Amino acid sequence: MFRISGPGLMVLVTAFVVAVIFAANQNDVVGWVVAVIAAFWLALACFVVFSIQKAAKKAGAKLTEAQNAFTTAAGRGPYSSADQGGTRVVAERSQADEVRDLKLDHSFKIVQVQIRVVEEERAKGAAANQDTINRALETIEITATNARDMIKSSGGSGEPVTGTIID
Repeated sequence: MFRISGPGLMVLVTAFVVAVIFAANQNDVVGWVVAVIAAFWLALACFVVFSIQKAAKKAGAKLTEAQNAFTTAAGRGPYSSADQGGTRVVAERSQADEVRDLKLDHSFKIVQVQIRVVEEERAKGAAANQDTINRALETIEITATNARDMIKSSGGSGEPVTGTIID
């Protein structure tokens, strides 16, 4: 509790106790004057120590409030003393997530290429090769099915996403 000035406060307490003991033993005015002066300094030291501790607590609260305001303005949650270093890991991406994302990106690129093939063939009009258009549409269907199977549901069960597509 007296972390701030423990040794100094102990010296004052010792001086006060010694002054009171000498004053009681000698029973003279000088001993009692020394005891009163030591009591005054002891009271002053206690007042200073407790005032500094109270001010330090208020300053700590203001600092925490300022940190919370700063982190909130930066788009993060409030700071708490449980946070180590003020950084929290919300979610870590695994290598499997990275690979899945890369595969999905590749699938979308395949779909874009096949759409361009279909558009080029349709632009030819009557001379369009229907087999090329059918192969492109089949590739789009297969790629979309494979990509959809790669997406995990939000429940974390690893099951593919299910639902109704609304156009």
